[in-house]
Amino acid sequence: MFEQLDALIFRFEELHELLSDPEVISDSKRLRELTIEEADLSPKVAKIKRYKQVQQEIKDTEEMLGEGLDADMAELAKMELAELKAEKPRLEEEIKVMMLPEDPNDGKNIIMEIRGAAGGDEAQLFAGDLLNMYTRYADSQGWKVEVLDANITGIGGYKEVSLMITGHK
Repeated sequence: MFEQLDALIFRFEELHELLSDPEVISDSKRLRELTIEEADLSPKVAKIKRYKQVQQEIKDTEEMLGEGLDADMAELAKMELAELKAEKPRLEEEIKVMMLPEDPNDGKNIIMEIRGAAGGDEAQLFAGDLLNMYTRYADSQGWKVEVLDANITGIGGYKEVSLMITGHK
């Protein structure tokens, strides 16, 4: 796993160099692709660097404890060591999840259809609530929502509504 982590860091640094290359900057398609890849790697690399930092801090704190500190300093070092050891498995788990392969459909736009279906007015009102919920979530993610078709009822619900959601994660 650590080889993969180092490879990600290497690729991230390589992307930084490529993004400052005049040839890449003049090629808008390549620039877009590299920018998207860099944006995808950025949170992963930050998590990996934090994990390595925690590992180093654990090692340094254990060395300090072995050097025979006074009682107050030893107590502080033990508290810090306990916090770091609690953070390390959490970071490991987060990194494992980040390293899972992505779904090839993640980067694609979607067309969503919400129908009131069976249940009469209640179901149609709920369809309206779902529309509001999905629209707000998409807005919070910076995605564009376009209503393609809507069949609105007299009470403020929807018999059916079709949306197109576009944008990158």
